[in-house]
Amino acid sequence: MQFHHHGYVSGDPRVQPAAGVGLNRPEELPEEVDVLIVGTGPAGMLAAAQLSMFPNVTTRIIDRRPGRLTIGQADGIQARSVETFQAFGFAERIIAEAYRITEMAFWKPDPANHANIARAARAVDDETGISEFPHLIVNQARVLDYFAEFAANSPTRLKPDYGYDFQGLTVATEGDYPVTVTLLDTAGPNEGQERIVRAKYVVGADGARSKVRTAIGCTLAGDQANHAWGVMDVLAVTDFPDIRTKCAIQAEKGSILLIPREGGHLFRMYVDLGEVDPATHHAVRNTSIEQIITKANEILHPYTLDVRNVAWNSVYEVGHRLTDRFDDVLPEERGTRTPRVFIAGDACHTHSAKAGQGMNVSMQDGFNIAWKLGHVLEGRSPESLLSTYSEERQVVAKNLIDFDKEWSTMMAKKPEEFEHPSDLEDFYVRTAEFPAGFMTQYAPSLIIGSADHQGVASGFPVGKRFKSAPVVRVGDTNPIHLGHHATADGRWRIYVFADAALPGTDSTTDKLAEWFARSPESPLAATPAGADLDAWFDLKVIYQQPHTAVDIGAVPAVFKPQVGPFKLTDYEKVYATDPAADIFDLRGIDRAGAVVVVRPDQYVANVLPLTGTAELAAFFGPLLKPLTKAAPVQPRQAVAASR
Repeated sequence: MQFHHHGYVSGDPRVQPAAGVGLNRPEELPEEVDVLIVGTGPAGMLAAAQLSMFPNVTTRIIDRRPGRLTIGQADGIQARSVETFQAFGFAERIIAEAYRITEMAFWKPDPANHANIARAARAVDDETGISEFPHLIVNQARVLDYFAEFAANSPTRLKPDYGYDFQGLTVATEGDYPVTVTLLDTAGPNEGQERIVRAKYVVGADGARSKVRTAIGCTLAGDQANHAWGVMDVLAVTDFPDIRTKCAIQAEKGSILLIPREGGHLFRMYVDLGEVDPATHHAVRNTSIEQIITKANEILHPYTLDVRNVAWNSVYEVGHRLTDRFDDVLPEERGTRTPRVFIAGDACHTHSAKAGQGMNVSMQDGFNIAWKLGHVLEGRSPESLLSTYSEERQVVAKNLIDFDKEWSTMMAKKPEEFEHPSDLEDFYVRTAEFPAGFMTQYAPSLIIGSADHQGVASGFPVGKRFKSAPVVRVGDTNPIHLGHHATADGRWRIYVFADAALPGTDSTTDKLAEWFARSPESPLAATPAGADLDAWFDLKVIYQQPHTAVDIGAVPAVFKPQVGPFKLTDYEKVYATDPAADIFDLRGIDRAGAVVVVRPDQYVANVLPLTGTAELAAFFGPLLKPLTKAAPVQPRQAVAASR
């Protein structure tokens, strides 16, 4: 990681210098904020962590709880989320403490005796190697801790404000802080007192019973599956042989989804409690932990489960619900105003827990809205950018609901109801890319270009997440993953995949570099005075030759910007191919070169040939229009993490 560019650092390099609103940050919740986030769950905490990187944006995140979450709730971490954790700098640490899923075992009634269960199949979790990161299991509380640490170490020194319960809000048509929020103190000396906070924007990440959702007139629409499950995190002694392997168990007495947990001993069981009478369905929530354990033993027969400790348990009914919008703009108001209030995570989509989607999709909601709010509030982009949040994420949630309906229905089936014995494991393998988080593809919009030039980089589909690949950094000869050098600092990434010529030969790549450095139409020209050249746009170049053939002295200066108060040269933006895994071949990049534009939330926004400067200018033009009015921003303080 880079951290000496602002002067010698002797302490923890993850703690960035305080800047902007992080200087003398008040401990008390202020009366006026730029962004108020309600709820410290996955969507809210990721949004807060991302916004903490915008030094001039006052962000506060509140929760009615008196302190951090300690146990329970979500635990499945898909590979797409681990890619996101890499951008926030804690992927390696959370991988080290998590349980890693490599296989899933499928148990069914023993053909010799249907009263017993027997292992019928195994499936590799990521057979195609779609990500360099694994599928993990770790307590949601630890994920939130890592985001909290990142935010506290950021330039704004952001920390959650616990003990405030959201009561309601109103949105005015004018004023600098048009959203008036009423809160109730739930802890401390002011318990029971109301408090008013005025905000420019509000993000409601306050769960399935969201009060923010209610305040903006949104409702969750959908249905109950009338099927109940008991879930328990337990420490137990058992003779079931796959207790440390993820399992789908289908028996005559019901089904179990077994999820081993981090730490080597704890595991979670989703235990099938059967069909629920719609007239009395809430009664199932009174099912005791003893009844859940008894049911689990019936399903596991002939194996036994001796539970020694219950860390957490709950009962829930499968439901699939979705709101038709993720912001406060009514359908008839679209195009007449921009949103002021947003909802994210369970506040706008709910589903079963068994596909490991809730926390993962919620975090991408938070990532999506947070960088957009940061760009608008710092004057980088027009307010119209905010309308793309609901447009993009509502479609993703709809696809999730459709997938989860099919998966949860299959999990609840009896073995004899399947047309083919292998239907469940076949579905698990066939659809692996979706729950892993890699099927999201945003449609063309203000921030997603057309796919007219997709052929020049076929392995980076426009609208899908940037799929990293190995490269070699020329300056220090280190092999790294290209995507791992992109931190969650709110910057756009522009990757220039060079043509076959070497640097300094007046090549097409050199001409493009000149355009980036000199043209008033270049996005880099929007960089505020006094900020580093790469403060808003992180421009990188990848040459086709091995690193030994690239003369870094001949590389155009725009790929080696001067950064920090001492104007030091950044040598970490120049790459060469890895002979063992040529990124040009791996990602289908035209040998004539290509430009790949990536959004701050890691999604490919555009793919163009090296000669597409007019199209680059046309793409960024609408996003940079307000910059003539923008106030100067703090120079970049971000730590550029890499491997």
